[in-house]
Amino acid sequence: MGRPRCLCEICTCGSDYLPYSIVKRHFQVQEEYKPKTGDIELGTTYRKDYNAHKIEPMTLVRPLERKHTTGGKLDTIPTYQDDYRSWEVQRREATKAVHIYHPPTEKFGNSTTFQDDFVPRELNPRQSFKPPCVAKISNVPFDGATSHRTSYIAHQLEPKFVRPKEEYKPSNQPFVDLTTHRNDFKGLPGELAKSCKPEIAKVGSNAHFNGVTEFQDRFQPWLVSLPEVRKTREYVPPSGSIDFNSTSHLDYIKHEISPAFPIRPVSNRRRTNAPFQGSTTTKEDFKAWGTCQQEIIKKQQEIPKPMGKFYDLTTFKSHYIPHQITPTQSFKPVHAIALNSGPFQDETMYHTEYTPKKPEICPANYPSPPGYVYVNTDSHGHKFFRQCTPEFFKSESNPIPKEIAVVS
Repeated sequence: MGRPRCLCEICTCGSDYLPYSIVKRHFQVQEEYKPKTGDIELGTTYRKDYNAHKIEPMTLVRPLERKHTTGGKLDTIPTYQDDYRSWEVQRREATKAVHIYHPPTEKFGNSTTFQDDFVPRELNPRQSFKPPCVAKISNVPFDGATSHRTSYIAHQLEPKFVRPKEEYKPSNQPFVDLTTHRNDFKGLPGELAKSCKPEIAKVGSNAHFNGVTEFQDRFQPWLVSLPEVRKTREYVPPSGSIDFNSTSHLDYIKHEISPAFPIRPVSNRRRTNAPFQGSTTTKEDFKAWGTCQQEIIKKQQEIPKPMGKFYDLTTFKSHYIPHQITPTQSFKPVHAIALNSGPFQDETMYHTEYTPKKPEICPANYPSPPGYVYVNTDSHGHKFFRQCTPEFFKSESNPIPKEIAVVS
């Protein structure tokens, strides 16, 4: 039997929380301010060393403004108003001839120039040279043999490994719901705050009030006469038939009104069979001068144009010598799949050299680690156990630290 060990020393996975000791922060108490006695010396180095100089007022360099004033009266009449004299201009009479519009006597024809001259023609659709989108169906039967179907060899699969589901084992220890706040926080003692709200005291009496109020004393009821209700007369329908002729319908006199004539003036166009004289004053007095168009100034070509027939023979065609092309040898391997009749070797280095290891379970996951006996629990919540049998999972190369604190 060895010394008792903590649960955090037995743990091998290192998943437990390592708490640190909580050190309360030291707050420095601020000292009370005490003003110094005596008067403050307000003298500075600038006041002590500064020599004041006498400053004279600045004289203005700008000359004084001189105002020239006269004692005469200002004449406000401008030169234009004094010299301008309006003339008596007579209005010119209009020389425009008065044209009185007379409506045409002939009937207006609705046919336009476009309707008279237009000859409708039949539309001829253009021939389409687009090839028809029709799929060509082959007569050869479809060959559905692929390289996968010909080269694939089906192998028998091993049964799938199914991992057994671990059974859930609830903990036997009671749940500790004590938090750090509940453990470390201590409420400061003090009195409860008193309410400044005044107490609600009912002032009144259960006795019946027999006095007279101001409203009852000043406002006395008076008699009011009810409004007179008039009786409605019973409706009696008139006898006989209804005359729908109104005063406007009987007294209306119909007048014959001539239609309104347009105010458009009548065109005084006279048709003559004589030829049209197109000579005007401008054509007779201003004769056209005989001018010739100036020729375009072109630069003389330095290279003369060929006069013979074009043979369509270029320098490349005349000097080109064809050579025999030697194809480059390809070193690309041939994609030929060699089929092997032997069984497929699915052994790899990982499959042959891998050594399965048994998964180790951390002793701290158990309520009581195997090979240990519960001793006690300290004030920080650490559980200590004593070893009964030697640990089978320890190794000399990776020793477990002796002093580690873990909160369970």
